[in-house]
Formats: sequence, structure tokens, C-alpha cells
Amino acid sequence: MTKTDPSKQIEVSRTKEKFKKIMQYRWLYIFMLPGLLFFLIFRYGPMWGLIMAFKDYRPHLGLMASEWVGFAHFERFFSLPDFWMLFRNTLLLALYDLVIFFPLTIILALMLNEITREWFKRSVQTIVYVPYFLSWVVIVGITHILLSTEGGLVNEIIRQTGEGGAVHFLTSTDWFRPLIVLQMIWKDAGWGTIIFLAALAGVNPALYEAAKIDGASRLRMIWHITLPSIRNIIVILLILRLGNFLDLGFEQIFLMVNSLNREVGEVFDTYVYRVGLLQGQFSYSAAVGLFKSAVGLVLVLGANWIAKKFGEEGLY
Repeated sequence: MTKTDPSKQIEVSRTKEKFKKIMQYRWLYIFMLPGLLFFLIFRYGPMWGLIMAFKDYRPHLGLMASEWVGFAHFERFFSLPDFWMLFRNTLLLALYDLVIFFPLTIILALMLNEITREWFKRSVQTIVYVPYFLSWVVIVGITHILLSTEGGLVNEIIRQTGEGGAVHFLTSTDWFRPLIVLQMIWKDAGWGTIIFLAALAGVNPALYEAAKIDGASRLRMIWHITLPSIRNIIVILLILRLGNFLDLGFEQIFLMVNSLNREVGEVFDTYVYRVGLLQGQFSYSAAVGLFKSAVGLVLVLGANWIAKKFGEEGLY
């Protein structure tokens, strides 16, 4: 009679246990399946097309049969004057987003959290959330109605008050970036507070009661209790935002850019559209897009490493 290997028995037992747990939570795995398929098909599947950035793609030859050119497209992109213009414009708008918009969502969440009357708090939340559900086409359309030189409300007010002639907001290189930031704040600031408000709801009320007994003011409690309690959430969201540092969103910039403000408004996303789809330079535009994604990856890894060094949890 042959003896059964104990290690094999243990392995079989572990396999049965794993299968038993899978069957126990089978409905959770089934619910997870659509999301998993979405990422596999629409996120990971298209990544094989990144080799287009290293080829001279010809549609009639196909992707695999097209000539391999290595880093030629990257060398061309970095040597063009357009690179520094695009990098400057994208970097400045991304910095405005990071320095102005991101802290503003935290401040707005803190202000909403301080409202004690529930009906008033819900009313304010609804008002600041509504613009998020409007498309950028509607937002830019409203901007044109307000700021147009012909019949625009703002310019009409300027004329009637005698403060001067019409201001060319929509074609001015000086006004382009402020308008972009103001549009982002109006549309997305309210929605950006949701995660912070959820984190604030989890702060222990006993901490506030103890601070109040010690005579701490509301500002002191916010600084020493509220902000430290949501610090991990702030760090994680900041790292995630750095991943999209150069990804400003195509629609808003595309709708706001025109021939007169292109020098300050053209960014990587609109440039990829212009040279890739309109001019048919598919491989070159793929190289530009890959460069932008690589920068985002480096920023995420670097920010996560720095967060770990300072004792924060980070993303992983």
C-alpha cells in the first residue's frame, strides 16, 4: 500500500478551501466581473497599440507590418519648438489646477462640514454639485454668452458703466488661463468635495468635545483635529491627481482655444488631436501621448515614495 505524500495532501486541502471560499462569495465575484472586463477590454487591451509610437504606421500595411523606427518620433517631438510651448502651457494649467483647484475643494468641504443646519447644508451642496452634471459644451456656451464682445452680459455692463470699451476675454492670451481655472472651479469644485465630506463624517466627535472643553476655537479645532484626521485621504487624492497632472481634459481646452489664444492655450491633448486625427500622423501623436502618460507614471511613483518617506500610507 503506497503512502500519500503529506505535502500533496496539504496542497489539495488548500485548493479545496480556496474553491470553497470562491463558491461562498461567488455573487461578489460575479458582480466584480463587469468592472474587470471593462478594464481588460478598454484599459489593458488597447495598450498593445503603444508600439505604434515606435513605428512609422501605415494603415494599408497594418500595425505589425509597418516599419520600425525606434525613438525617431520622440526625437522629432523634443526637437520641435512646439514641445516647449506645449510643455509650458500644460505645466502652467496643471499647476493652477494643483495649487488653486485642489486646495479649494478641501476648503469648501471644511466650510460645508461646519454648517450645523442640515437643510441649509443640503441646499448648498445641491447648488454647488449641479454644475458638475453640465457638459463642457454647455459650460463654454455659457462663458461665450457672458463674455462675448457682441451682446455679452459682462461687456454690456462694462459699456454701461463707462469703464471702457469691450474686453476681448475669449481671444485674449492674458485671460485664457484665468477663465480655464474659473470654469474648473465652477464645474468641478462641488463634486470634488464628496470624498472629503465622507472622510470628515468619520472624525470622532469626542475629539471636538475635548478640544471645546480646553477652550479651543473652531479654527484651532479645524487645524489640529479635522485636517490631521483626513490627512491620509488628502495625500492619496493628491497622488492620484498627480497621475493626471498633464491630463487637463480635452473638451474644455479644445472648446476654449482659438487661433488668437493658441500660443497660451494649446496643450498636449489638443495637439495630439490636431496632428493625429486631423493631419493623420498617427505614430507621432501616439509618441506624444505616451510621453504624457510616462510623465504621469513617474509623478505618481515619485509622490508615493515621498509620502512613504514622511510616514504616510500612500497608494501601495
